[in-house]
Amino acid sequence: MVDSKQMLKLSVTEFTAATAAKQPTPGGGSVAGLVGALATGLGEMALNFTIGKKKYAEFAELHASISSRLEKARGMFLDLVADDITAYSMYGEATQLPDGAEKDAALELALAAAINVPREMAKLCLAVMQDIKTLTTCSNRFLVSDLVAGAALASGTTVLCDMNVRINARSLSDKAVANEIREGSTKDRLAAAGLALEIEEAVKEHLD
Repeated sequence: MVDSKQMLKLSVTEFTAATAAKQPTPGGGSVAGLVGALATGLGEMALNFTIGKKKYAEFAELHASISSRLEKARGMFLDLVADDITAYSMYGEATQLPDGAEKDAALELALAAAINVPREMAKLCLAVMQDIKTLTTCSNRFLVSDLVAGAALASGTTVLCDMNVRINARSLSDKAVANEIREGSTKDRLAAAGLALEIEEAVKEHLD
């Protein structure tokens, strides 16, 4: 199994091979973080092909703000890839402890980490998608398909996040908290799906 520090140094070929291998990580959570980073990168690309164009000079300040946010978001997604792997390692270590209060506490902590990572990813996806939506009105029209692609990937990332949240929340001892977490996760997933449709509709005239 590749550790969290090594994971981000793998080539595309190595990462996909590691994903396919008979090992627990990278799994759905790590893939979600990578896809989120790629979604953000597509938004950045469309923006970078827009910045400096006279036609969009009036949006220079807005573009600078969005550029800064997207760059930070991309880095955060990659950090979350490592966090997901760490959370899985915590869970694996907890399962090896002798039965008792210490093991129960360690498992709860590991589950909390395994849930918090995809919840943070989903929130980050929604923030990125809001910036992509803004770019549909003030970026190079020849790159609108990349904005739609970025939104689709970000929305897909929230689906992966929701699956990870649901599979882990079912093991929480507090079922009321588990239900609340699942409801919040589903809400974010649906919000992302709605945003993806809005973004596609916003650029429809440039695609048809």
